[in-house]
Amino acid sequence: MEAAIFDTHYENYCRQIAELDFPSIKDTLDIELSGNDAIIPFFGEKYIVSKTGITDEFGNRPDYGVCVILSKYLLLCPDDPVLKKEWSALKDFHKRSQLTNLNVFTSDVERPIIENFSGRISALSDASQKLGGKSSELSVSYDFSMEFVALPRIKILLLFNDSDCDFPASCSLLFQMHAEDYLDPESLIMVGIAFARRLKRLSI
Repeated sequence: MEAAIFDTHYENYCRQIAELDFPSIKDTLDIELSGNDAIIPFFGEKYIVSKTGITDEFGNRPDYGVCVILSKYLLLCPDDPVLKKEWSALKDFHKRSQLTNLNVFTSDVERPIIENFSGRISALSDASQKLGGKSSELSVSYDFSMEFVALPRIKILLLFNDSDCDFPASCSLLFQMHAEDYLDPESLIMVGIAFARRLKRLSI
């Protein structure tokens, strides 16, 4: 039943994408075009979005979460974006709906990173570098901080303090404030979940 629902949503996104004029939004989203297709990198992996579907570089449909994120990135393209590079927690964004469940961000994004990397900060560093992370220029008092490019216009900042004899490990994942102009909060949560899963996979 769940797979059927996902397929229905995926087909609906494809129908909406088929009506887009990719050349008119490519500069706003900083994406490439190849013929009639849009090429969108997501955490360094390239995906091809056509009028008929979404695939990875090998022609396979990515998982549902990636399909939603890429679809929303195209469909929610802002008309007059203003790049606001200040970092912000998702809970402080203004554009939230009744569907937004910020507890999911804590339980499915930040908590798994803490559980996977408490006492393993070197593994976190290795996985982060494999995921394309770059040292943050921000001056912060954290044991570990690194920036990542999730989508061409959306960066994230990982802040991590390892556990010690007095405090447990802690983690915060921040977005630049203009991220809410490019993706809805639910999609940003999905970006965070994809990020946490990729870090875990790269640390094994």
